[in-house]
Amino acid sequence: MPDPTPDPLVSEIRTARDKHAARFGYDLTEIFRDIKARQQASGRTFVRYPSRPATPVICTPDQLMGDDHGS
Repeated sequence: MPDPTPDPLVSEIRTARDKHAARFGYDLTEIFRDIKARQQASGRTFVRYPSRPATPVICTPDQLMGDDHGS
């Protein structure tokens, strides 16, 4: 399958995201802290939904061991 034509918008977003991350040495804690500070400074109200409970996944021992080979 050939590579899809690069989307200029996706490239622009990835470049901006990489520059932002580089400012913080790719430290996720610092990146998150900066994003939260920007949200606070914006004065906007951000919606926060409650966490959804985890849905248990039931599988056979063969699936856990990877013996299903995609069948």
